[in-house]
Amino acid sequence: MALSRDFGAELDLLRAQMDELKQLVSQLNAAAGSSADVPFQSETGRRKADETLQADDELGAIFYSGQYRGINRYRWEPRHRAVSGLLGIDSDKAAKVLAALGHKQRLDILTAVLEEPLTGAEIVERLNMGTTGQLYHHTKALLGADLLVQEERGGRYSLPAHRFLPLLLLLAAASDLLDTSDYMELTETRNRTGAYLGTNPGEHDPHHLLRAVVENCLLEHQAGYCSEVSIILQHDGSITVADNGRGIPVQALPDSNKTPVQSVLTELSRYGVSASLVAPGGEKGIHMPVVNALSSKLSVEVRREGKVFRQDYRHGIPQSDLLVIGITKETGTSITFLPDRELFRSGFQADALEALNGELTSGYPGLSVNVHLIS
Repeated sequence: MALSRDFGAELDLLRAQMDELKQLVSQLNAAAGSSADVPFQSETGRRKADETLQADDELGAIFYSGQYRGINRYRWEPRHRAVSGLLGIDSDKAAKVLAALGHKQRLDILTAVLEEPLTGAEIVERLNMGTTGQLYHHTKALLGADLLVQEERGGRYSLPAHRFLPLLLLLAAASDLLDTSDYMELTETRNRTGAYLGTNPGEHDPHHLLRAVVENCLLEHQAGYCSEVSIILQHDGSITVADNGRGIPVQALPDSNKTPVQSVLTELSRYGVSASLVAPGGEKGIHMPVVNALSSKLSVEVRREGKVFRQDYRHGIPQSDLLVIGITKETGTSITFLPDRELFRSGFQADALEALNGELTSGYPGLSVNVHLIS
């Protein structure tokens, strides 16, 4: 005799059991010291959230959830914010919030107490603030904004529990925008070309940029890894400098999404204030980020680890990720750049390139230098 089964009823029972199990797990976390943990959202709750979004927001939504494990542990159920609501936020109030946090020492204070509650003296020591007067000035503002709380009688500072998630989300968003600070510095470089090139706008010599690129090849040669450099003047006025060195490293560090290639080409702070190449009358040294910023376009190709990598830039801003475009048995780096014609009225000159060739050949007898002019 065949037996009939009600699969729908069995699935409903299974869902109910899963919801109950999630509630029990949450309770166990709370019993283990996670008093601020929030239970996971049930499947029914997620379905209702999806239906609400479909009905109320054609632009979409941002979903987020997470957990924090410090001295206190927090867990947040999945939440969402409609994009239309985010775009319609009160900009005056949002600006005040960002302004309250837009100070290095205030952010340092908040991130310090995120890790653990601290007394004023401990914050001053940890952040090397020097005096408690500076601390009082900033903590007063943060306390007034409900971004800090303090125990009675001058006790430890900590972050209010309901501020953990918003601040962590803000820091996460800021980490994805950190590269914009580099581009702001590159824009400032374009606005202050005289500080780097030492002459009036429109009279800058593009060969200073070329020498800065060649300088990197010379450093690789002096380290014993580069024996050949090619300088190629392209038909469009751009110039290529190619070497057979090790190639700029391409793998990002574990704590960063930015490759070393992009760091070399965009981070002015990477080089500090010293420089081996300073143009006559210039105040600051010329490095690769300066070359990138002052070029209308720049492309870098790296031959390394059996692959050819490429990334393109405009005025210092990446136009793509670092892409694999081929395979090779060679190693080295090629930089092709076109100085911005708004900043450089004259282009590269054949006689200047020949003079540079002679200078490099006599100064570095172990380095093979080749200059090519493509008509």
